[in-house]
Amino acid sequence: MANPFKLLVLPGDGIGPEVVAVGLSVFERLCRLEGIDTEIQHDLLHGAAWEKYGSFCRDETVTAAKQSDAVLIGAVGGPQWDDIVIEGATPAERDGLMRLREELETYACLRPSRAYESLLEQTPFKPQVVRGADILILRELCGGLPYGNPRGIDQLEDGSYQAYDANFYTSEEIRRFAAVGFEIAGQRSGKLTSIDKSNVMESGILWRHIVTEVGLDYPGIELTHLYTDNALYQMMLRPTSFDVVLADNIFGDLASDLVASYAGSLGMLPSASLHGLNPGKSAIYEPVHGTAPDIAGQGIANPIGTVLSVALMFEYSLQRKDLGQRIDAAVEQCLQAGVLTADLGGSASTEQVHEKILSALH
Repeated sequence: MANPFKLLVLPGDGIGPEVVAVGLSVFERLCRLEGIDTEIQHDLLHGAAWEKYGSFCRDETVTAAKQSDAVLIGAVGGPQWDDIVIEGATPAERDGLMRLREELETYACLRPSRAYESLLEQTPFKPQVVRGADILILRELCGGLPYGNPRGIDQLEDGSYQAYDANFYTSEEIRRFAAVGFEIAGQRSGKLTSIDKSNVMESGILWRHIVTEVGLDYPGIELTHLYTDNALYQMMLRPTSFDVVLADNIFGDLASDLVASYAGSLGMLPSASLHGLNPGKSAIYEPVHGTAPDIAGQGIANPIGTVLSVALMFEYSLQRKDLGQRIDAAVEQCLQAGVLTADLGGSASTEQVHEKILSALH
């Protein structure tokens, strides 16, 4: 662990600043309790950065991120920035978060979700179906459709249009990502499910081939391949049958939002975006949810996804899994006490959840 531990904070847009303030408070409180020296820097990203600097992600922000041990980010985006045109820009240049992921090469995105006993009634499942569910969606984050070329919208001779996106993956991109999945599966139950569409996509054929090949180096891991559509159906039918799920950029995005239903709300889900399992590389930590502009500034956003992202930061960037578990336990106490925001069926404010988690840390 670096000393001091350098953290870059990018609050983002919408409810981002509200939930990041809680996550940062939890981080600072636990660091004080444990005597961990920190160096914290603040900057802007995406919409907030555009409004001040005319850039969704400045070069200076990228430099600061690369010089940090970790980056804590709130949600980014909003309708007021969706239609901004930057001539000749790549998708990453039109999305500050995408650029940061690409620049830091945080290709392995961990998105865990689990069923909390105190929230079973807030899920769409019968309690006996979802009880005990504990899944980790591992999403490849630096390749595939969001970054693929060629892409575009062309007008045809008859005046109609055609649109196209390329789902590019190299064998090395898949190989390095799959290795992370097998390593993490070995730290959990030893089960890994890889999802693809190899029945209709060439990239899926390569995906399945390389993942199978990497699996030969991990004979102790039980590897299962599923077509993505069937996998998503099975995740809803039998949630407890899955542990680590390996998915490409688009399928991983879909799957992680879907399994948020286990926890009762998308506001519960954290993420860690890593450059492999290398603690020496800068990593990104952020909640999975969006900016929720309809409730921004009202003090009712659920900060738990961000708080649990901080728990992942302690586990992976600070190499203090024990402190990550301590945050998990504090969140569990908050839920058991019934201090719940509106998305979980309660009436607690963001600050009330914040105070309850802080008190539970002691």
